[in-house]
Amino acid sequence: MQSRTQRPEAVIDAPKGNWVDNLAPPAWRPWLRLSRADRPIGTWLLLLPCWWGIGLAMMADAPRWADLWIAAACAIGALVMRGAGCTWNDITDRDIDDKVARTRSRPLPSGQVTLRGAYVWLVAQCLLGLAILVTLDRAAIGMGVASLALVAIYPFAKRFTWWPQVFLGLAFNWGAMLAYAAHMGRLDAVLVVAWLAGISWTIFYDTIYAHQDVEDDALIGVKSTARLFGANSPRILAGFAALTVLLLAAAIALTGRNLLIGFAGLAGFAAHLVWQLRNFQPEQGAACLRLFRSNRDAGLILALFLALAGLA
Repeated sequence: MQSRTQRPEAVIDAPKGNWVDNLAPPAWRPWLRLSRADRPIGTWLLLLPCWWGIGLAMMADAPRWADLWIAAACAIGALVMRGAGCTWNDITDRDIDDKVARTRSRPLPSGQVTLRGAYVWLVAQCLLGLAILVTLDRAAIGMGVASLALVAIYPFAKRFTWWPQVFLGLAFNWGAMLAYAAHMGRLDAVLVVAWLAGISWTIFYDTIYAHQDVEDDALIGVKSTARLFGANSPRILAGFAALTVLLLAAAIALTGRNLLIGFAGLAGFAAHLVWQLRNFQPEQGAACLRLFRSNRDAGLILALFLALAGLA
């Protein structure tokens, strides 16, 4: 077992050769690891629903020059607020992380960062996120502030429900509605349906991710859909993949414009989910991590085609 006083060179499940471990100044590395900057997949999964929201808004309305800033603000905001969310998650989970092999090397349980330092880092990231948020439409600002409640609750969900992935989905896909509201100045059925689709997608990919920890989670009593579904995970996840595609199809159809382009992107997204299901091996942790990370590509396919449909 790794001692708290040791200073590991990298977090165990961080990608090999990531920029934090190789390029960042040594003094900054613990803080960047606390924000998961060495594992950018979480930032992508937070950002992509935002870009879906912009694409759907352009399809439902028309493209505007302001959409360029909305897309950039979402990218910066996703990077900063994902870091803040991970910092908060590690603060609340520091004792649990010390008992799980995959998370024991994180900055807090390994002693690279103090608890007080983590709180200061959390506040700094939140303030930067607020500075980005206030550049958007008033409706988007309200949506951003409302999301903080979901972010605060999520780390505790695995303690009281077998469905913590639902709480993650509620928070991680909120950006779709925020970005849509930034363009349209309001919410409507298009984005509510897309938000629900994103929640279903999050249950799909985060259950795959959670299969890495089922044994440790069982020992310490942490709940997850991976433990709940067990051997039935492939069949149940196929249902969530189908639900995700159906809800996204409904959201695209509700925009009423350039539907063929939008549905072409959805077909590519659906094909990627099918590929993941065919390669899903719940007992193979490394394979689960690779499939989880591949959802960046699935989401990018859809985001690209929605943008093209909005611009067409």
